[in-house]
Amino acid sequence: MTQSNRCSGPLSRRNFLKIGGLTLGGLGTAGIVPWRVNATEPGDRSPDTAVIFIWLPGGPPHMEMYDMKPDAPAEYRGDFRPVRTNVPGIDVCEHLPMHTRIADKFTIIRSIAHNFADHGGGHKRFLTGRDPVSPVGFVNDHPMVGSMVYKVRGQRPGGVPNYINGTDGGRENIDTFSFGSAYLGPSVHPFTFGGDPTDPNFQIRNLRPTQSDERFGERLQLLQRIEQNQNANDVNGRMGAIDTYRRRALDMLTTDEARRAFDLSLEPRHVRERYGMHRYGQRALLARRLVEAGASFVTMVMENPSFPGQSFPSDATYNWDSHAVNCHIFNDSLYRFPMYDRAVTALIEDLYDRGMDRRVLLIVTGEFGRTPRITYSNDRPGRDHWPSAMSLIVSGGGMRMGQVIGSTNARGEHPRDRAMTPNDLWATMFAHLGIDHNHTSFLDHTGRPMPILPYGTPIAELG
Repeated sequence: MTQSNRCSGPLSRRNFLKIGGLTLGGLGTAGIVPWRVNATEPGDRSPDTAVIFIWLPGGPPHMEMYDMKPDAPAEYRGDFRPVRTNVPGIDVCEHLPMHTRIADKFTIIRSIAHNFADHGGGHKRFLTGRDPVSPVGFVNDHPMVGSMVYKVRGQRPGGVPNYINGTDGGRENIDTFSFGSAYLGPSVHPFTFGGDPTDPNFQIRNLRPTQSDERFGERLQLLQRIEQNQNANDVNGRMGAIDTYRRRALDMLTTDEARRAFDLSLEPRHVRERYGMHRYGQRALLARRLVEAGASFVTMVMENPSFPGQSFPSDATYNWDSHAVNCHIFNDSLYRFPMYDRAVTALIEDLYDRGMDRRVLLIVTGEFGRTPRITYSNDRPGRDHWPSAMSLIVSGGGMRMGQVIGSTNARGEHPRDRAMTPNDLWATMFAHLGIDHNHTSFLDHTGRPMPILPYGTPIAELG
């Protein structure tokens, strides 16, 4: 990273080339191989638990949010100050005031770290639980954890996909954020939708048949006859993967559950406003609606926080990649934090108010933290990539909340105690979902069994 070059973060939206999303709008079969699960087979035997995964790509600034260092030298501590919360001993940034009222309902983890400082390497390392072959690029060597969950759990009956991803328009490609499923095949990619849910014209395409019921039924009968012949000769598993897409699509087309779950107009106005009438808030609300409707794993990507019809300020940046060459980190935070604060705390409170806090585990994180020492470009402050320390929050899951786990040294540079890796977070998540990560494996492209995680231990403090 040089101070003269702008860091675009995960695949710059401006230069992003959309190459065919694997959603209901199009199917691809290249590279599909037969796969199966060892020790755990797909089915509807899993407990009634779910995960909401809020992804903050670019790397949120840990020392501006959840791990502030007011006693550090000025070139480290930054402009903001910590404030107390409703739990003694837990402080957060002064610009996250809604967090202060509900600290008993979330836990801060300050001591997760890894070794990959590039966005691509950081995404792959964090999201798959394994060191990537290449430290750059976003195409996974191993499956993202959401695909692992989907592979084990399968598609449950009903019209709501069991694995869903929501993101900005133009960001739907599976490799934008290293959400690929690698050797598990594209049949366990998420159902992905893009767009701004605050837009009055926002809708999920292909949730309604385009033909009359009679015509639609005739086409289904014809399709079934064709499938019988094709499946008899399906020696490489390609048709099985296509069938997975088709069954999911037909469930969504022929039932009302999916249409209702995605329809934010069914929420009272005061609930929508409680979350915030911006992208962050309405995506968070959609996440709650989708797990409430039965989805097991819902990812919501929070990048551009701008209101409908507005662009972000000139001294802010699109995602969380707050280099000095990208933005003024403190002005960017002053713009971004209020929307993030409202969206995340409303989601946490809503899960608790609805009695979903034991069933649903919320995870909010990016791929790494930011450099403890502030850097400058043309007198503008920023922080660079820093995988050696980061902060994230979790909530719900029937776990112990209202605590801080781990710490970093006085300048926020590296874990001081309770050092962990992303694998410990994922081991905790799999335990919540009832997936035995120690005895579950998948076959890779060569037929070798690959453990769902190579290592990792559930975080004991969470209970």
